[in-house]
Amino acid sequence: MSTQTVTTTLSVDGMTCGHCVRAVTEELSALPGVEDVQVDLVAGGSSPVVVTSQGPLDDAAVGAAVTEAGYALTPRRSLL
Repeated sequence: MSTQTVTTTLSVDGMTCGHCVRAVTEELSALPGVEDVQVDLVAGGSSPVVVTSQGPLDDAAVGAAVTEAGYALTPRRSLL
């Protein structure tokens, strides 16, 4: 039985240092199914975050995890 690995890329605003990266990584890693979190720190800007999981992630749970870490998701641009 194989599981589908899903890669989700998001942007997080407000991170400025390694402590920020650790806080966001820790909160996202605690979500069910998350296998890996990679942050490309853009100090003071919008940092790309790549989350690898065993299936699709719940957007509300991801948002709550980032908020719990003390940061904000960059709003996705609507394609509509």
